[in-house]
Amino acid sequence: MPRTKSHTPHSLADDALAVFWNAGFGATSMDDLVRATGVSRHGIYGDFGGKRALFLACFDRYQDLVVTPAFAAVERPGAGLAEISAYFEHQIGAAEALGLPGPGCFVANAATEVAPHDAGVREKVAQHNDRLRRGFANALRAGAGPAPDDRMIARLAETALVFATGLWSLSRVADTAGGLRQAAADFIAALERMLS
Repeated sequence: MPRTKSHTPHSLADDALAVFWNAGFGATSMDDLVRATGVSRHGIYGDFGGKRALFLACFDRYQDLVVTPAFAAVERPGAGLAEISAYFEHQIGAAEALGLPGPGCFVANAATEVAPHDAGVREKVAQHNDRLRRGFANALRAGAGPAPDDRMIARLAETALVFATGLWSLSRVADTAGGLRQAAADFIAALERMLS
């Protein structure tokens, strides 16, 4: 009689996400994944076919577990600069709670480590970046008055994406959150000036 599986694909990807997020793709071995997840090599291959497919599945789990709780308010109708500011604070606070320096952003880490030579990872990074662009544009449009300039909103949304990516990358070497918070406050103030 076959044994009942002690995990689900979601729980396996959740546990693997923590490993990949902290160590990166290249430095994570199958043995590391087996130890961290408690799932055998056979179980990992059975659910995902291998390390790369499991890594790709972690992008969807990261959206569900990390991005959506922090970013959904920015995407809502009527969101504005306050929601963008709250998004930055949510993420800075989460990094601070984990302990700085922290792991940064799983997607930004993958963008520099794996995406340049892996089209599948590059596509996952592009999907994430497109989501942030759309969300930032949504919130920026609300602060731009009754007749927003769509080209300006698109440029500012791109700038917000670059700032967010840089902020999370900086959190990987920051010893305290003070500098991150000040940078976010300065950025929000700059957006207010540009939109006024």
